[in-house]
Amino acid sequence: MISVSNAADAIIIEAFAKIPALLDHAPALIARGRFLDCECLLGPASHAFHVSIRQGRIVDLTPWPVLMRSWRFSYRASAAAFAEFWQPLPRPGFHDLLALTKRGEATLEGDMHPFMTHLQYFKDVLALPRLHFATAAS
Repeated sequence: MISVSNAADAIIIEAFAKIPALLDHAPALIARGRFLDCECLLGPASHAFHVSIRQGRIVDLTPWPVLMRSWRFSYRASAAAFAEFWQPLPRPGFHDLLALTKRGEATLEGDMHPFMTHLQYFKDVLALPRLHFATAAS
């Protein structure tokens, strides 16, 4: 069980954990990532997830740290940044993953090649909760 500091963080973690199910209902997005196979860390900075992606599908999403599992890159942002990013119409500077890094709200570490090669895929995958988040947070 993940220990969570407050209810807002719990909502972000719960929304993030639903991304694989949301992705399963987006065949065009899976097709866009069909050449992507990687291990990465994604999610809130304080409660990231180890993500295994095979042919554009998230086949495993495990709360980090996971012993003896490597990853190629990590993209982690504050829970507040994800909360703003997932709004139906995010404010400028919170509308895009790279904008979040520029603002200092997110960090991108490691081998950036798979992330940058499949940038639109990751932007769209991490935006999947946008439609569902506003309803869950209210």
